[in-house]
Parts: sequence; structure tokens; C-alpha cells
Amino acid sequence: MTNILMFILVFFIWCTLDFYFGRKFHLKKVLKRHYPIRHGKWLLFTDGGDLFKNLFKDISNAKHHVHILFYIVKNDHVSLEFLDLLKKKAKEGVTVRLLLDRIGSYRISRKIIHSLKKSGIHVSFCNKPKFPFLFYSLNYRNHRKITVIDGTIGYFGGFNIGREYLGQDPYLGYWQDYHLKLVGDSVQDLQTEFLWDWKRATGEDLLQKKIYFPELSKGALPMRFLPTDGAHLKEFLVHLLNNAKTEILIGTPYFIPGKEIMQVLVAALKRGVRVTILVPYKADHVLVREAAFPYFRQLLKAGGRIYRYTNGFYHGKIILIDNEYCDFGTANFDKRSLFINDELNCIIRDPIFIKKIRRELVNDILLRSEQLTLAEYKKRPFWHRGKEIVSSLISDLL
Repeated sequence: MTNILMFILVFFIWCTLDFYFGRKFHLKKVLKRHYPIRHGKWLLFTDGGDLFKNLFKDISNAKHHVHILFYIVKNDHVSLEFLDLLKKKAKEGVTVRLLLDRIGSYRISRKIIHSLKKSGIHVSFCNKPKFPFLFYSLNYRNHRKITVIDGTIGYFGGFNIGREYLGQDPYLGYWQDYHLKLVGDSVQDLQTEFLWDWKRATGEDLLQKKIYFPELSKGALPMRFLPTDGAHLKEFLVHLLNNAKTEILIGTPYFIPGKEIMQVLVAALKRGVRVTILVPYKADHVLVREAAFPYFRQLLKAGGRIYRYTNGFYHGKIILIDNEYCDFGTANFDKRSLFINDELNCIIRDPIFIKKIRRELVNDILLRSEQLTLAEYKKRPFWHRGKEIVSSLISDLL
């Protein structure tokens, strides 16, 4: 028994030191990237079936190249259909580059990877676990989702590839998420981000290849991309939330904001800003729901409103400020997105887009969710409170 306790203690100390020094080493290498305001034509998807139908069609029509980065691609019928399509395009002579997160896409077997490469697809994994900071590198994930087709069409948002994104998971049910299709000069920055991650993963530098950056006209949607590599997102969100005057609307699958951002939200409530949070009722990962409850208590006591989506699983990542600013992208409202993951968000101020996305968000709140009140919060069972304590201890990694 003593040996087991000693092993647990040593393992805990090793993980703590590995993560601390691994993050410190990583932050020294982070390059903050700035993009100008771009303009694109847009199409918003909130349903996985509609998204995959359009995405697969655009990939089928590709003539020169297809660049794809996903956090998760699985070994299910949806993923295999997607991979078969990429094989088909590669055999037609289209250059296909597929970049996947090593941990997020762990279900893809070596046999499948071999078949992809044999068909002519360039496949690589980003953020592979490695020494000397093994535990940190296991947690450092590329959570961006980017598709660029012929340098003229771009996709990005919250969806990955798998059957659950079509609502085919019997436990999670319908999957509510947001994804954008873009046409216009905004696609240039999606291309740059993909090629940046491709260079980091493979060493192949294609960023100066003009063939991947055709001249593109401007669309109607003004937007500015904000890539973050486990740094700088917190400072941006603090600035954004501190400038709210009337309303903050947040949709997120995981609400684990940390102490500083929580203080900003409470301060906003105290100065009269309405703060509304939409989260899923169900959880797709262990302890993530319980980790949110200590923050819920602070919000509810300060006058914030919390709604839990009951029509399946909510996976959207949206922040709306005063009906003037929309933060749209891949980052969740949690510590992992703030301090560990590679993420890609987009700041949008277009009133037409904001009206559209606000309608989606409000409908999810009013028609497909139930409100969590302070009275109901206090009724949670004892075992739930115990899980909250455990989840709070490891909330940085959830």
C-alpha cells in the first residue's frame, strides 16, 4: 500500500513539473500573428447534415488542391466516406493535404493512414506527444478546424468529422453547432493558418507559394481572424468583455473560464450588463459539466442567467457583445482553449451576420433549453457536489 501511495505521489509531482516547464518552454516559442480586416461572402451552417453535404460537394469539385485540418476524424462510416472522397480526389491528380491532431484523431488506425498515403494524400499529425515534456505535449492539442479548396473556398467552425455531428450518437442526440463557409479574400487567412500549421507539423514551407493564394474579390462580411496557440486569448476576451455596455451572450459546450475572466463577468453584471450563458445539459466528457458549477454559483448570485440546452448536445462557440461584436470560432469558454489549445476565432461586426447568429442563439435559449435557477442549483445532490470538488482540482486539463 505504501509503495502504491509513493508511486501516485511521484507520478503527480512528475505530471505537475512536466506541465509547468512544458508550458513555459512552449510560451517562449509562441508567435503572435496579426491579420487585417478581410471581407467574405458567407453561409452559416447549424446542422451537420447540411454542412457535410456542402463540404463534400465542394471537395468533389476541387480542381487544384484541398487543404484540411480537423481536430477529430474518426473510424466510423461518416469519417470513412470523407476519407474515401479525399482518396478519390488524390487519384484524380488534386493535391490533398490532411492534417489531424494526434490525440483528437487517435481512432484512425495505421492501416487507414497507410491507405491514405498510398492513394497519394499527404497526411500528417500535429502536436505529437514527445519528450522531454511528455505530459504537457499529450495535452497540447490543435483544436482548429479549417478547410481550404483551391484557395477560393474556406470552411471553419465547430464541427469535426464523425457520426455524432450528424446526430447519430444515441446518447448525445441532435448536435447543435456552428460552421461557416467563406468565399472572398478572407479565405487567404484560412489558407495561411493551414499552411502555418502544416509547416510546424512537417517542416514543409508553402507559405510563399503564390499558387495557393489566388487573387480574391471582397465579399460583404467584414471579419478579422484571431489565431491563438495556447496564449493571448485570455487577454483578448478580458478586453472584449470589459467593453460590454448592455449585453453579453455566450454559447459554449464547456464553461470553465478561470478566476480572472469570471471576475470580469461578475463586474459586468454589477455595472448593469445582462449576462446570459448557454451550455449543454448533457456532457460529452467526464467531469466537464461538474467543473462549471462553481462558476455557475458565482454568476447566479450576481444576477446572471444560465440556460442548459436540452434538445441534444450544444457545441457552439459564440460570444455576442451589445449586438455589435461577435466572436465566432473554435475556442471553447474554458481553460483548455484559453491556455493550452491551438485555436482559431474570428471577430465579426457585420449587423446582418450578427442578427442571423443572434436569432439562432436566442432560439436555442428560448425554445430548446431550460433555465438553471439559484434555487435549483442549491438542490443538486451530494454526490454531484463531490464531483465538483474533484473536477475543480483538474479543471485546467478538462
